Amino acid sequence: MFLSRRAPVLPTPEEALPGRPSPAFSVPDRHTVLGNALLGPYPEGLEVADFALGCFWGAERKFWQTPGVWTTLVGYQGGHTPNPSYEEACSGRTGHTEAVRVVFDPSVVSYEQLLKLFWESHDPTQGFRQGNDVGTQYRSAVYTHSPAQAATAAASREAYQKVLTSSGYGTITTEILPAEGRPFYPAEAYHQQYLDKNPAGYCGIGGTGVKLGDPFETNWGASCPTGLTPAPETEEK
Repeated sequence: MFLSRRAPVLPTPEEALPGRPSPAFSVPDRHTVLGNALLGPYPEGLEVADFALGCFWGAERKFWQTPGVWTTLVGYQGGHTPNPSYEEACSGRTGHTEAVRVVFDPSVVSYEQLLKLFWESHDPTQGFRQGNDVGTQYRSAVYTHSPAQAATAAASREAYQKVLTSSGYGTITTEILPAEGRPFYPAEAYHQQYLDKNPAGYCGIGGTGVKLGDPFETNWGASCPTGLTPAPETEEK
């Protein structure tokens, strides 16, 4: 989507662009695939999870294709500039990363299962990049909405690091931070469900080919110890 021409460096709050007090654009009411509302409030019993794993076009599709996901939307999170635009986020001067907000029914799909999809859908060891996409806006992140999410995300990172290390990969650079104090700013209308509107559009989402084993998800009823297994490189490019 965007290739930075300078070495990626996160701006300080003082260096960040000033932004604006309200959004400069509107967001569609409904998800083009799932048909549900993009913005809250959401139905009772649903939960929210925020993930950043590179270009949000392909990342969002990964999640909306998951049974139990009620809606998804893309936006900017983890930075300093209020209500940024896409161009501002891509400049590297807002501090945001491209994120996907996932609203899900935990009785159908668990947070652990979403984390498994998150880890397997990108290379979390690349710092300020994903493949050829270079910039602070492509960094890997999980922004948690409860202490339980934070603990589960941290445990999954530790588990995935073990198998990545055994497979020859480096240290995970994914930041795991509370969503509180790190607002999610929805992106422009044309970014929402981009690959539904443009099926042949750029995806940019791949993975290492290393799998987080199913036993990590304790609700799946697995009786064997938590484990991780390598898998053939069949990830979507």
